[in-house]
Amino acid sequence: CSKFFPRASFTASRPRAYLLRGFSSSYGSRGANGKPNNGRRQTAATRQRSKTMAGRIDARLKELGIQINAPVAPVANYLGFIQSGNLVFVSGQISVDGEKKYLGTVGSDVSLDVAVEAAKASAKNIIAQLKAATNGDLDRVKRIVKLGGFVNSSDDFTGQPQVINGASDLMVAVFGDAGRHARAAVSSNSLPLGVSVEIDCIAEID
Repeated sequence: CSKFFPRASFTASRPRAYLLRGFSSSYGSRGANGKPNNGRRQTAATRQRSKTMAGRIDARLKELGIQINAPVAPVANYLGFIQSGNLVFVSGQISVDGEKKYLGTVGSDVSLDVAVEAAKASAKNIIAQLKAATNGDLDRVKRIVKLGGFVNSSDDFTGQPQVINGASDLMVAVFGDAGRHARAAVSSNSLPLGVSVEIDCIAEID
């Protein structure tokens, strides 16, 4: 009878080893923000999609001459983005484009045209966070759901919608109809680090 115990033990352990391997490959990886990648197992179809379709948005960015830098690191106790289900909530992104910083109050020491460029810089930083959220595959962005825009404005400046159009127009240019979104554009008498614009975002990904 003892002859069969080693063999029984071996056969019983195979499913456990298989399950452990499956758990490690499916649930053990983490995204750029340190959270698990949704517990999704990458199927052959998903891998094939990545090979054949990934890069459409990157190609569009290149066509538009837009360079997306690395995500801006948080300056306080928060994350650059959080994913809940298929929604990605991007924290407020300030108007910094690489080494260039858009600072000052719109309507007094910052012109409308410069403020529009500041909003574009914030939008580019949002796209950088979405790229991190999608593990580099911006084609997974199904919809820009909402933008929340804040403009460092003088008391008599009322052109906040025109300023945030800089971000809205860029999203539509990059993502097409999927870039059309709900929006808020409000005034603020001050923004972090003295920047001119800050914009947050909700996006849907697959």
